Amino acid sequence: MHDTTALLVELGAVILGLGLVGRVAGRIGLSPIPLYLLAGLAFGHGGLIPLDASEEFTMVGAEIGVILLLLLLGLEYSASELVTSLKTQYPSGAVDFVLNATPGAVAALILGWGPVGAVALAGVTWISSSGVIAKVMTDLGRLGNRETPVILGVLVMEDLAMAIYLPLLTAMLAGVSLAGGSLALVIALGAVGLVLYLALRHGRLISRAVSSDNPEMLLLVVLGLTVLVAGVAQQLQVSAAVGAFLVGIALSGEVAEGARKLLTPLRDLFAAVFFVFFGLSTNPADIPPVLLPAALLAIITTFTKIGTGYYAARRAGVGSRGRWRAGGTLVARGEFSIVIAGLAVATEPRIGPIATAYVLILVIVGPLTARWTQPIAAKIEARRGGGGDGGGQSASVSSAEAEPVAKSAPERRLGSHDDLTPEPAGEKHE
Repeated sequence: MHDTTALLVELGAVILGLGLVGRVAGRIGLSPIPLYLLAGLAFGHGGLIPLDASEEFTMVGAEIGVILLLLLLGLEYSASELVTSLKTQYPSGAVDFVLNATPGAVAALILGWGPVGAVALAGVTWISSSGVIAKVMTDLGRLGNRETPVILGVLVMEDLAMAIYLPLLTAMLAGVSLAGGSLALVIALGAVGLVLYLALRHGRLISRAVSSDNPEMLLLVVLGLTVLVAGVAQQLQVSAAVGAFLVGIALSGEVAEGARKLLTPLRDLFAAVFFVFFGLSTNPADIPPVLLPAALLAIITTFTKIGTGYYAARRAGVGSRGRWRAGGTLVARGEFSIVIAGLAVATEPRIGPIATAYVLILVIVGPLTARWTQPIAAKIEARRGGGGDGGGQSASVSSAEAEPVAKSAPERRLGSHDDLTPEPAGEKHE
């Protein structure tokens, strides 16, 4: 079969399969992410029917999917709201690092991988998946919930921390001198600082330059600008996701609203491709030998991530239900963990299979904890309090949820209480 014909057949089959899988997930009330991953695992290398012709296209589509997920999330918030969130959430970032990087580092040392392996596995267990979490929050209709800015603050601090972590890890893996590692770090920090400055100081000018009454022109300019910034950020050892997110927060008003409407269908398509590609790139035969240690590590870091989200939301004055939802939402690991493992596998080959198994477990468990952590916690609290309704009245809205303090613009727009279904989105505020 001709290469182009095979590409079209495979690509068409994949997209059609995604649509059918998504419908099944909707019927049973679950996020489609775990089913996308299992489908990719079944048809990847070592799977039932390897998809060779469309592999390269799928890889590029997966990169675009992550970029669009973070761009759309950034369009929900202004630069001033982001800075406010970071200023108030930096203690939560420190707690996040201690609780979630430590298990990976300790596990690597126990396995005898040495300092470099410990630093690498610490990064794998530390960083949540911005792409998975953004999709989960969208699927569950939680972008307007009061805990969402808290989750966003933790994720952005993790992504920005990668600007420091990745150059240092790369230097350690290469065994370069202190001067070489410091130069890479300075370049990364300078790039992040420049993008933040442009977003904070010149966001209105950027929005005015991008704005267009023609939807086609607006789509092309916003998408092109986002991919360009993401590529430059990646080239400078900064996360492409960070670059896309900052483009989103730099746009505001009618431009942000128009871009959201135009890009949402593209985001949904390429995000699905991203999760399938993650499964395609994993050989099922590599998973069973490391399944037990990966599962133990996943269990430990599930609870530490829930603790991180609960602590961060409590500091922000979010009520009990929102705290548990924040913790459950942060559990998933994904793209950053795989990037880190890919960098380290040449120096420590054993990190590849365990990181893959670990991420596969948590990328499947993450959407489930996002949905069920709060209801389970409510039932446990009801039983401890002697309630007989299994969490019905006992899980009522607390005073912090009913009367939130210092509401942000997205909260004012989408509702400040902890309703599971937010009100329809309106215009993004500065």
